[in-house]
Amino acid sequence: MSAPEPGPGAGAAADRLDADARILGAGTYAPSARLPREAVAEAWGRSRARGIDAVAVPEPDEDALTMGVAAGERALAAAGVDAGDLAGLAFATTTPPLEEEDLLPRLGAALGAPGDARTHYVGRSTRAGTRALRAARDAAAFPALVVAADAPRAAPNAPEGHAAGAGAAAVVLGPDSGSGAGLVGDAEVAADYPGTRFRRAGDADDGVEGLGVTTYDREAFTRPIRAAVDLLGDDADAFDPEKAAAFAVTAPDGDLPARAARTVGLSPDAVSTPVDTLGDTGAAGPLVGLTAALREGATRTLVVGWGSGAGADALLVDGLAPVEGDLDADRELSYAVALRRRGEIASDDPPAGGGAAVSVPTWRRSIPARYRLRAGRCPDCGGLAFPPEDACPDCHELVDYESVGLPSEGTVETVTGVSPDGAPPEFARQAERGGDYAVAIVRFERGGTAASVPMQVADADPESVAAGDPVRAVFRRIYEQEGVIRYGRKAVPAVGDG
Repeated sequence: MSAPEPGPGAGAAADRLDADARILGAGTYAPSARLPREAVAEAWGRSRARGIDAVAVPEPDEDALTMGVAAGERALAAAGVDAGDLAGLAFATTTPPLEEEDLLPRLGAALGAPGDARTHYVGRSTRAGTRALRAARDAAAFPALVVAADAPRAAPNAPEGHAAGAGAAAVVLGPDSGSGAGLVGDAEVAADYPGTRFRRAGDADDGVEGLGVTTYDREAFTRPIRAAVDLLGDDADAFDPEKAAAFAVTAPDGDLPARAARTVGLSPDAVSTPVDTLGDTGAAGPLVGLTAALREGATRTLVVGWGSGAGADALLVDGLAPVEGDLDADRELSYAVALRRRGEIASDDPPAGGGAAVSVPTWRRSIPARYRLRAGRCPDCGGLAFPPEDACPDCHELVDYESVGLPSEGTVETVTGVSPDGAPPEFARQAERGGDYAVAIVRFERGGTAASVPMQVADADPESVAAGDPVRAVFRRIYEQEGVIRYGRKAVPAVGDG
């Protein structure tokens, strides 16, 4: 049986929009812990992930939403755009924290985006990142923030499991005027290649699978990509794709992107998606590759999103834009620790109790404080109250507080360590996966006064955290109760922060 030829998909040449938006800034984020290839090979006798030296492993309190918030905040900072001014918001992932729930309200609330921003959510395919980018561009509701974050999962000894990494990237789009990098050209194609990468209905915990038919898989990856890039090159207003300096592409492993580069006339060295050091970042791969190319000063980047099925999007990015964030690692994990952090090995019995948990309605009332560190300023004495309720802690008057935001940087005032056996029931599962953790009182200063906030300290050995240490507030999972994930701000060490 011969494979069908890729052909133009819906909305191809006739509907293409060229150079109608610019990238004003970009941000990137990756967990700082890595599982090296050698550890996988020691556990299984070999690594089945071609071209991957290490994969990023999320912390127990990280998921696609928390990584997306981190990348989004960095992109907004790079672009100099306030989240409150966003008119558009798009999110892409194949690994949502919940199988059914709209992630965009939580993403918008964490960032401080307006509730009437035009939104787009794309999932179920590693092509989701570029589809979200194109949807936000086509909606022309600027400024718009496009976020792609993913942490694919698969059976531990499957090729997809050995390659599974994590990461996020985001870009801020503006109208086609002024500074930034232009989106030049746009093309998409689709061809029916079933079975190359899929997740069975109802088997979300088992992750993605593939049939492992090598030649078929390579054709399913390279042929739609080549067809989309050819279509892009047919656009008289677009630059020649073969003159691109960088190739930001979906990267299930380290072999397929290099093959795709050769297929479209580029050197394998042009591949900018850092699959070798992050692993498979799923739907985030093309945007992670784009941010890496912009950081390296590539003035023309070919961005291609591929999704099993199979289909491909192709865009050219012409010019440069500022980037915040890096993808550096600061520690390596053993294979057993990586499995525990991912939840692959865990006790069967759920933690008992949960009496200290806060009801969902009460939790919702405190979302501005928990998500964005919104404090209250006393109109009488100027003192800060966190949370902004009850009497002023300075003048002790019952007042109507002015809402103000605390800075993201603070200082540890006091700290104590918590062991898994001593963790409150709602934190027991996280402690089981991550081990001991620290809880601190963190001082945040604003306008000559300060507020003290109790926070868990993440990404740190509790023995290494001390009074006087600088920390930074980040968005993380707090705990889960009755199937509802509670998010909020935690502190991470600020020393050496990228």
